[in-house]
Amino acid sequence: MLLAEAGEVLDELEGLIRRINRTNAQAVVDGGGTLTDALARRDVLRLRHAVITDAADAAAGRDRHGAVRQLRSELKMLSTLPVGELRARADVLAREIRETDVLIQRSNWEVDLLD
Repeated sequence: MLLAEAGEVLDELEGLIRRINRTNAQAVVDGGGTLTDALARRDVLRLRHAVITDAADAAAGRDRHGAVRQLRSELKMLSTLPVGELRARADVLAREIRETDVLIQRSNWEVDLLD
């Protein structure tokens, strides 16, 4: 009984996901692309931001959690990457992510789900 109900709910979920994907592929947002395009852009912007931030952290001698790997008195740090420039690029990417998120959220309220 419970497995049958789970199967029915999963079938409904599959149908809903299909409708959402169809809607996203057809819904045009500001800038001329589709909602699917905006979602892909946001995902790639997030990845770019993570790469740039991780590179800046590594160049500054920090790990992902902000901890310094060695005491500064023990090692002379020579960064091979321009940390300041990387942080500035990360800030620009973060702004683009926020703007894209706003566009996506607005579209979520304005676009009706297709059948």
